[in-house]
Amino acid sequence: MTLKRLICSMHCALCTFLLKGETMLKFKKGDKVQVKMGKDKGRDGVIEKIFPKKNTVLVPGLNIYKKHVKNAPGQKGGIYEIPRPLHFAKIALICPSCKKATRIGINIVGNDKVRVCKKCNKEIKESKQ
Repeated sequence: MTLKRLICSMHCALCTFLLKGETMLKFKKGDKVQVKMGKDKGRDGVIEKIFPKKNTVLVPGLNIYKKHVKNAPGQKGGIYEIPRPLHFAKIALICPSCKKATRIGINIVGNDKVRVCKKCNKEIKESKQ
């Protein structure tokens, strides 16, 4: 093992020990986001639900698809519009300070992780729901 690799592994172990292995998502429920790719490119909405294992978010009114449902007992058939989840890579957070679609950085302040706007370098506060 090279010295560089040894130092890197020690650094990573120290970081995980200090942060207690916590992971932080860059998007939170209630955040305002803008779609960067796909058929809804340029439209914005508010995150309703997050699926962290699949790295996707559900934004009502965006990524709408039609589902054809056959008549069944207790359910009327027809064509229903349902929103499908969007992948994290296809959306960008709209910064509450500078009102621009931006990437998100994470800074460590004390023992807490804080989300930071990459354009204006200001802290992104928790959205009030």
